[in-house]
Amino acid sequence: MYDLLVIGAGPAGISMAVEARHAGVDQSKILLIEKADEHSFSIKKYYPESKLVSANYKGFEAKCTGVMCILDMTKHETISYLDKAILDNQLVVHYGETVWKLHQNEDKSFIVYTDKGEYHCKIITIAIGILGKPNKPEYKIPVTLRDKVLFDVTSVEIKNSKVLIVGGGDSSSEYCQYLVQNGNEVFLSYRKNEFTRMNQINRESLLELEKEAKVKIFLESSIAAVEDMNGKPYVKFQEEKFGEQIFDFVVYALGGTTPNNFLKMIGIEFDGAEPIIREHYETSVKGLFLLGDLTAGTKGGSIIWAFNSSNTAMKKICSDYLSKN
Repeated sequence: MYDLLVIGAGPAGISMAVEARHAGVDQSKILLIEKADEHSFSIKKYYPESKLVSANYKGFEAKCTGVMCILDMTKHETISYLDKAILDNQLVVHYGETVWKLHQNEDKSFIVYTDKGEYHCKIITIAIGILGKPNKPEYKIPVTLRDKVLFDVTSVEIKNSKVLIVGGGDSSSEYCQYLVQNGNEVFLSYRKNEFTRMNQINRESLLELEKEAKVKIFLESSIAAVEDMNGKPYVKFQEEKFGEQIFDFVVYALGGTTPNNFLKMIGIEFDGAEPIIREHYETSVKGLFLLGDLTAGTKGGSIIWAFNSSNTAMKKICSDYLSKN
């Protein structure tokens, strides 16, 4: 049982773990899970080498309130600073691991399911960025179907409908599971003959749904075109055996995802386009906190904003959950 599990190992996630260490939480009780193969992936990928990592960003005041703080630094200096924070605080980070499901028990503790296992913890903080965008198909989608052809399962309420999921990775299985629970008739189209990209849990869950006739799987199927047929997606398959079919919705799971989709799927409530965040960045799920960009609105925040959000969340975690000073 971990005291604190942090999803995302960027500036917000790293500073959250550092705040916990300085609050007296043992390193063995803290775990960071990062889907990339290294920490601070967005900085490393999207920041040019010559770009200055600025303390003041888009009008956010550069005033540090927590343990971690930076001045204007180069990209290399910023990464080195974060490297040192991980090393000095003996933080445990699981790289190359993706969280796909959270469950809250009756005692309000959590189970976190990933593609490599499951973890039990008291508190979860989510520190993922806002840069992720879903991949799209090569053929054009009619603009008239923008409310019927989707790239996540939470932007529009889908219930009691005929839905086609396109894709063969973990997201496609998770979408199928989610849609079946909401009373939909679900179909899955995948271009290969087996699901080699899925983790074992998702593969077994999907095949069990097929066995129970809750999901119909079209293996070795490819879509040639999607057209508008009286306001519904008219899907033309390249293979004669699948023919042409009309669906209420088509949802693509071709890689990439939006943070809002992930947050909604794990049960966080939204007010319009924004997640509902309560005092000290706690969500509608007690014991589940958002950090960094997810608390700063659609434009995102600075690295200092990320650091400060961790300090703010840690104050409530200590007072309400871990009883540490």
